[in-house]
Amino acid sequence: MAKLWGGRFSKNTNELVDAFNASIEFDKRLYHEDIRGSIAHAQMLGKCGIIPAEDVEKIVAGLETILADIEAGNFSFEVALEDIHMNIEARLTERIGVAGARLHTARSRNDQVALDMHMYMKREIVEIGELLLQFEKALLAVAQKHDRTLMPGYTHLQRAQPITFAHHLLAYFNMLQRDFRRLQGVWSGADMMPLGAGAIAGTTFPIDRFDVAEQLNFGSVYANSMDAVSDRDYIIEFLSFASVLMMHMSRLSEEICLWSSTEFGFIELDDAFATGSSMMPQKKNPDIAELVRGKTGRVYGHLQAMLVTAKGLPLTYNKDLQEDKEGFFDAVDTVKFSLAVYSDMISTMTVNVEKMEQAVSKDFSNATDLADYLVRKGLPFRQAHEVVGKCVAYAIHQGKFLPEISLEEYKTFSALFEEDLLEALQPENCVAARTSYGGPAFSENAKQFSRGDVLLAEQQVVLDDLKARI
Repeated sequence: MAKLWGGRFSKNTNELVDAFNASIEFDKRLYHEDIRGSIAHAQMLGKCGIIPAEDVEKIVAGLETILADIEAGNFSFEVALEDIHMNIEARLTERIGVAGARLHTARSRNDQVALDMHMYMKREIVEIGELLLQFEKALLAVAQKHDRTLMPGYTHLQRAQPITFAHHLLAYFNMLQRDFRRLQGVWSGADMMPLGAGAIAGTTFPIDRFDVAEQLNFGSVYANSMDAVSDRDYIIEFLSFASVLMMHMSRLSEEICLWSSTEFGFIELDDAFATGSSMMPQKKNPDIAELVRGKTGRVYGHLQAMLVTAKGLPLTYNKDLQEDKEGFFDAVDTVKFSLAVYSDMISTMTVNVEKMEQAVSKDFSNATDLADYLVRKGLPFRQAHEVVGKCVAYAIHQGKFLPEISLEEYKTFSALFEEDLLEALQPENCVAARTSYGGPAFSENAKQFSRGDVLLAEQQVVLDDLKARI
């Protein structure tokens, strides 16, 4: 098959080179953006008097039929044509003749592919934002159901202080809020229009880049043609966002795996979101959580690969930059799948309230509250810490927990202990007393739920605005 760039060459390309050079197997997903961008480019060329108006009509009509063919599954992509751009252009010229050959006037595949990627990313940002919002809503809804469900809070994976399950989930909710903020930042880099930069130095034709930007809903236009075709910052920014988001989801995945184990027994995943063993009939495995945890490393790898690919490239375009797509596409798919499946998994899991509350009543996570009790009686905290440490050591030696020690025994450690100490040791009182902003008190949970509803509504407004600009 003749190459659209083959005029300079006297030999056919080696078949292995064709296969190695081609990107069509993964960049064909850019077909919608490629066609939409080409229509805008053709219409601009017509307005500027660069190609005849009748050719513009033929080009637009031809591209629309190709779009319909692709979406109907009636389009055959050819490896010999290398990429999505040349596959579409070759088919267009085949159908409408010389008018199709005029489409590539005043542009290069360098700025064309950059345009496609910017447009594609904007669309994916909105879709990921909607899935992220859905996951946040799921977390908030489960938290609201368990605003008074007590559980141990952990540091170093050791029981530390009593909290509520709602407070624990709200921590992840806040992480996702930051992820949404980062996703908004990614939009800024994606919302720049590169077409018209040509291969490196723009074009001699009197094009109107701002007209194309307006047609395609871009907020700004690259001010430097060399930067426009070589920039991959926006992809690196997306992969950075994706890596942080997946890190947050991986942390939650680890907790899901722990909580669903027999040793913890805090939750049970719905049967629809767990798998069994081919050998051991009793098993119920948290495979989804494990997969998300595993796929996090995969997304990290894509970020690292893109950074390494770009770090030594001279300006402007180099074929190395073709490597920007596979990792990016895979990261997009991984993030979208992870968010979608997690929303449903979290919403359908069973929370073992009694098991959580039993755990928090059979440990020493109320020790800090006992120290605070002594501080309120006038003892400096460092001394109170030492006294309670001795009480804990004594209780362990006696095979008891702090509420099981008698007042007489407590008084051997400090005369400040009185009968009201038992109230201070009750887990629900420990939680209720922690009313500092951002703490786990029931009253604070209520405030955070209201705050969450406001934040989710604000995010929806942002997404509606972005959706209108893709």
